[in-house]
Amino acid sequence: MRVITGAARGFNLETMPGDETRPTSDRVKHGLFNILQFDIAGRTVLDLFAGSGQLGIEALSRGAVKCVFVEKNKAAAEVIQRNITALSQRAPEAFRDAKLEVRDAAQYLSATGERFDIALLDPPYADGISQELLNAVAAVMRDGGVIVCETDGKISPPPGAGGFSVVRDYRYGRAALWVYRKTEGVL
Repeated sequence: MRVITGAARGFNLETMPGDETRPTSDRVKHGLFNILQFDIAGRTVLDLFAGSGQLGIEALSRGAVKCVFVEKNKAAAEVIQRNITALSQRAPEAFRDAKLEVRDAAQYLSATGERFDIALLDPPYADGISQELLNAVAAVMRDGGVIVCETDGKISPPPGAGGFSVVRDYRYGRAALWVYRKTEGVL
């Protein structure tokens, strides 16, 4: 798995061995960043259920100014930290504002005072995206923000929360991306 483009282009990311985490496939990652290509530069990103950190790392590489990685699995969090450390040496400007939170997603969302422009959610497929989780994410978003959820293509996440509604969904084999935006005129 590698960074597609930007300041860290071509960097090979470390991942967890085994199947405890499920990295986003290259095809889905390409699709996700094609969707967000004009939304990333200068924005603050939340990478929830971060796994190896690949989605937030890609966003930072492409010009996001800050990313908070939230991962409760301690071994996965160690992988994220090693990836961030290595990338901070390669592209210090791009990765100076990468922050890792080793905790449960719901706990982080209920405790944070931070606000985000982009939220990237990739929970375990078996867990899906609950209404409660989506409500909590919507509560930490800035106006004009976008939420992108990766799910099993057989599952339909909630149609909306906190003024955010699904504006588009994309299918990539077994995976699906659901894009949420504020319904008040932001598309």
